[in-house]
Amino acid sequence: MVVVKAQPGETSDTLIRKFTRKVLTEGIIQDIKRKEFYVKPAEIRKEKKKELARKIRQGTRG
Repeated sequence: MVVVKAQPGETSDTLIRKFTRKVLTEGIIQDIKRKEFYVKPAEIRKEKKKELARKIRQGTRG
């Protein structure tokens, strides 16, 4: 749960910016988007395999 406490002299705009930044850094939006639809276990394995292959390709280039 994201909590943003107001400091003396802070405007609502700065609080909204702080809250947005915290939500992005904790990855809450990405997590919600990932859980929005059911993904079959086979699809998850396929994506992991693709990601691993991509990382290996990038590692051998540079």
